[in-house]
Amino acid sequence: MARLIRSAVSVVISLVCGGAFYFAWMAVFLLALKLDRPVLNALLWPLAPVVTAAGFAVGVVIAQRLTGAERSGFVRVYRWPLVGCIVAAAAIYPLGPMLIVFAMLAAGTVSVALRELAALRAEGGR
Repeated sequence: MARLIRSAVSVVISLVCGGAFYFAWMAVFLLALKLDRPVLNALLWPLAPVVTAAGFAVGVVIAQRLTGAERSGFVRVYRWPLVGCIVAAAAIYPLGPMLIVFAMLAAGTVSVALRELAALRAEGGR
């Protein structure tokens, strides 16, 4: 039961950090728009899922430290939300680029939850 609570805490903290990182990216993007540099804007768009996924991974790492859970390492955690955020952004972008935030936050949260579920299953097999 304690492991389940730690996993839930990890998912919640990762969502908060993923959102914070996305909004930091959005602030940089909006500031860059004022510079009127199309190349800079084109380079910043693909960074949205990368930065957002980093936020999710940082959230999991923070949660692991706060709860005393076994540490997985940033890169091992990062790949889960990175895949989720990239797939979500690519799927939603044609419907409207400003909608990617909702898709990335949902997909990032689901990917972290799936990672935690996989960890729970692996731990149960020991």
